[in-house]
Amino acid sequence: MPTACLKTEPHAVFKQALGNFSWVVMLWTLVAVNPVHAQIDPERRRLLQTGYNQPLEGRGPIAAYGFYYYNEPNFARTNLTLRAAIAPVYLDAELGFSHLLGPNTDFAIGLAGGGFAKSYPEIREGNYLREESFTGHGADLSASVYHKFNPNQLVPLYAILRGTVDQSFYQKDDRTAADFVLPSDLTAANVRTGLRLGGREPSMTAPLAMELSAWYEGRFRAESEAYGYNGDRRVEPNSHLFWGRALLDYTFDKSRQSFKVSVTLGTSANPDRLSAYRLGGVLPFSSEFPLSVPGYYFQELSARRFFLLNAQYSLPLDAKKKWNLTAYAASANLDYLPGLEQPGSWNPGLGGGITFKSPAGSWLVTLIYAYGINAIRTDDRGANQIGILFQYDFEAKGKWFDPGVSPYRSRGMERIFRD
Repeated sequence: MPTACLKTEPHAVFKQALGNFSWVVMLWTLVAVNPVHAQIDPERRRLLQTGYNQPLEGRGPIAAYGFYYYNEPNFARTNLTLRAAIAPVYLDAELGFSHLLGPNTDFAIGLAGGGFAKSYPEIREGNYLREESFTGHGADLSASVYHKFNPNQLVPLYAILRGTVDQSFYQKDDRTAADFVLPSDLTAANVRTGLRLGGREPSMTAPLAMELSAWYEGRFRAESEAYGYNGDRRVEPNSHLFWGRALLDYTFDKSRQSFKVSVTLGTSANPDRLSAYRLGGVLPFSSEFPLSVPGYYFQELSARRFFLLNAQYSLPLDAKKKWNLTAYAASANLDYLPGLEQPGSWNPGLGGGITFKSPAGSWLVTLIYAYGINAIRTDDRGANQIGILFQYDFEAKGKWFDPGVSPYRSRGMERIFRD
């Protein structure tokens, strides 16, 4: 699920962000990623998304994305669908072949790669250790099979099988310690398979959603070795992740109040720093299965096993339902990755947000405040965070994009705003 460095106070970050406004404009004009909802996306989409989290205490890695999403069914031929995603220094694309392997079975090939996609930030007990963090670049080649078991049923049941070969290239940041040894460049073969009953419509305004799903992902590396300080950490030759999710989204017809509840839990075998579950932050497009905990740095908490409960409630503030007030809550119980432990296994967070949707439904902006109740900051507990999410739909359908492949994997924002 899935950084380089920042060492400035919050006001300095904003000052520097303004100084790099031209870079931000460039970012917002580029392209990004498509959802993988255990099937080929059948709808034409043109979506622009940006998101940003800013801690108000401490110094965490940059948590931001900006991307344009393009999905074109009937591309060149009626059974082809092209998805393309471009961030400043990252490209993700997939070509899907509907019914290629049978009337209910689709096939797709994908290519992804670019700068900063494999970067790693070391965060221990709330401290972002730039001297132990490093930059990673990479490229992936994938093949996927999507099968629908019950084509005539209202609630679909899908199976997905995806194989990926990826190459990672690591290099030191300017703050990485001179005596810190990086892992060698890695070649890996990954397999993901899962079952999903139902699913979530890729729209923030979809009134109903339900999902039950279970997944396995295996990561098999051609190399295994020690790295760090005197070999104090290790890249495992294979890692295995098992997780599941249950969610329910419901909107009341008359009042248009809505709630969302999800439970995600996972375990693993032979995890390492590059494959463990990482939780924290409020970036809903960080992956197909975002492990959000309000108030914490993005990916602050590393776990080999976890239980995560998320809840959200939205209340319209005006008769036209253009303004909404939202409350967020999450609680995570973690079995930490060895070497990244901290006191206490429970990590709850709370937050609130206000959303405005344009009268035409073409754009949407959400401002977020969050508080991490047990986040460790300078030998104390509690951390504040602000954030913003923005979407523009060029199809003017008001769709809110929930990608299955992470636009955050383009780590270009870390180089735009770094000190």
